[in-house]
Amino acid sequence: MGDSLAGRTIVITGASRGIGAAAAEAMAAEGAALLLLARSADRLTTLAEKLRAKGARVEAMTCDVARWSQVEAAIGHADKGLGGLDALINNAGMIDPIAPLASGDPGDWSHHIDVNLKGIYHGMRAALPVMRARGRGVIVNLSSGAAHNPLEGWSAYCAGKAGAAMLTRCAHLEMKGHGIRVFGLSPGTVATDMQRRIKASGINAVSRMDFESHASPEDPAKALVWLCTEAAAPFAGEEISLRDPEMRARIGLTGEAPPRR
Repeated sequence: MGDSLAGRTIVITGASRGIGAAAAEAMAAEGAALLLLARSADRLTTLAEKLRAKGARVEAMTCDVARWSQVEAAIGHADKGLGGLDALINNAGMIDPIAPLASGDPGDWSHHIDVNLKGIYHGMRAALPVMRARGRGVIVNLSSGAAHNPLEGWSAYCAGKAGAAMLTRCAHLEMKGHGIRVFGLSPGTVATDMQRRIKASGINAVSRMDFESHASPEDPAKALVWLCTEAAAPFAGEEISLRDPEMRARIGLTGEAPPRR
């Protein structure tokens, strides 16, 4: 994969809003063919129509990443219906439940892991055989500082992201000899609907941050484009942090680094 996304097919989960939607816009502008996945159809359809009106090749499918059969079907459609699979952006995720370990609902905690951890596993499990058969591919799993630092009320989120970070390392170990590059991307705090939910919770220091201090979704979107190019190849297997000034310079990001989460 060169430095252009033209002619490449990319699947983005959680593509209806936030970082996923910004990545779809950025990748469509670079000429990629896209399959956009999300649980909710309305925003997803609107975004796909907007990008097609600009000349992009874009399809949209409703998909719950917690359900293996739906993820398998989506990846199969990209491979057979869109001409292949060059990259998968495992972006879908949630913050709830925000609750203390001693009083949170076990069902909500379990569902969170189904989405934030098993959802990433499902994406990789479906994509890796396709990519291995083609002899190339890129997978980017959205990570967080919460993968490495505990936060009050975020046991599900911290545990899910920590597990996803280890899945990234395992996939790199198994696939590095097969032309497949796997990355984590830790974007810092980003001005999305998730941050509004966090602020409303009033739990832990992140909820007390000013919304205006969070980075724009366009920053991680630009990083995701870069990670799909050969320029990122030397960093395969690593977690890319957008708080790292040297990495921001490589990607071409300007302005201050986003706050830590």
